[in-house]
Amino acid sequence: MREWVFLFPGQGSQYVGMGRDFYENYAEVRELFSIAGDLLEMDVAKLCFEGPEEMLVLTENVQPAITVVNLACLTVLHLHEIYPAAAAGHSLGEYSALYAAGVLGLRDVLKLVRWRGKLMHEASLQEPGSMAAIIDLTPDKVREICVACDVEVANINCPDQIVITGPHELVERAIALGTEVGAQKCIKLNVSGPWHSRCMAYARERFEPVVRECTFREPQIPILHNVDSLPLQAAKDAPERLIEQICRPVLWKQSMERLVSFGRRNFVEVGPKKVLRGLMRRIDRTVKVLNVEDSASLASFLQANQ
Repeated sequence: MREWVFLFPGQGSQYVGMGRDFYENYAEVRELFSIAGDLLEMDVAKLCFEGPEEMLVLTENVQPAITVVNLACLTVLHLHEIYPAAAAGHSLGEYSALYAAGVLGLRDVLKLVRWRGKLMHEASLQEPGSMAAIIDLTPDKVREICVACDVEVANINCPDQIVITGPHELVERAIALGTEVGAQKCIKLNVSGPWHSRCMAYARERFEPVVRECTFREPQIPILHNVDSLPLQAAKDAPERLIEQICRPVLWKQSMERLVSFGRRNFVEVGPKKVLRGLMRRIDRTVKVLNVEDSASLASFLQANQ
């Protein structure tokens, strides 16, 4: 049996119908959705399976919805007696990773993502903004653009993709400058706010007491945090990392490179779509990376695990 690093996707990986396959085929997943619906006080099954899409994509809805689907996929892997050797999650996905590592319980993880989505939405109304992916430009060039246009780095996703964030007009200026200095593409993202920027200070301030109320346990496996790409050493360190993550960039490329440097060679994306699988292939093509989100992808994964 291989040792697998579980990677959990975040906001942007949602689609109407996500999680339905496992819901229909596993009683344990139906129970998870029922419990989650009660804790969240929302019909998360209906939202995930029927949408409508304009409701699903709302930040305050999509953050708990994706988290429940991530945990549903994790549940199915557990039922097949497959457990993570290490874990990481992209932005919102970090909460699922903390659950997988035994750091957070179900009640607290759902409470956190519900409040996180709500407060980020409120912050985006107070300080509107946008994000853009800068394709195939060196990190130094991107940093120069950020300084010149007063925007910030939101995600370092892979060697040729860095996402910037900030107020609308400043991001537009950065897109124009990026094109001018030689970026292959500058793509404005379909998001509703300037995530991982100073514009989220309102959300960070109000999210802190929510995080402090939760119970954090010692990690049972290595889990890497977005803000520093380092493994969590002790439960007491986790709250600060989650609070900081609201306004600081996601160091995904660095996190994956660190896991590879630790000798990890097998990765599986646990949740909807294949975004992280695609990024991993652009970070290191020598490692094995699969995904599990439905019966078909599960069958492929189980075959590869033999």
